[in-house]
Amino acid sequence: MKLIVGLGNPGEKYAQVRHNLGFRVVDELAESVKGQGESWKKEDKFKSEILNFTLNASPLTLVKPQTYMNNSGMAVRQLADYFKIATEDIIIIHDEMDLPLGKIKVRLGGAAAGHHGVESIIKTLGTDQFIRVRLGVEPLEGFIRQPEKFVLEQFIPKEKPKVKHMIKQAVKALEILLEKGLDSAQNQYN
Repeated sequence: MKLIVGLGNPGEKYAQVRHNLGFRVVDELAESVKGQGESWKKEDKFKSEILNFTLNASPLTLVKPQTYMNNSGMAVRQLADYFKIATEDIIIIHDEMDLPLGKIKVRLGGAAAGHHGVESIIKTLGTDQFIRVRLGVEPLEGFIRQPEKFVLEQFIPKEKPKVKHMIKQAVKALEILLEKGLDSAQNQYN
């Protein structure tokens, strides 16, 4: 079983902000498998919304932690422990300010680079050896006023077409990752 976690903050207020790209990607993936009759379920014991389904005969659980970004590790740890999921079978999807808008990188391990959600997961799991799908959100203007405020802002209109394309590409990256493995996904998305 694989655990695919999109990072974000719960609530309509945050739905379209930069920090919620992880939620948007798992929502898009969920839409593509909607025919399986499953829908998102709020699971209070996991502090998450989850969706279980099968893709290419592999069981998958999509996750949207409802803990707010800085405590994402709590939900990931509870799910990993409950389902006995190895760290290398956890895929985290998150925004990345160090990548240009629209750029996607797939990698295993590495530092949090200031991302508090990833930092929380590393701390709670006690390792950085999980797969990440990093989604570039660096502003087109090339400046960031305050990182904490920037990630909670919505994309400006001229960025939205790039964001929409990036979300679709992130779903493709996940499909490659699940079907062909980490090396193939890294070769295509790095």
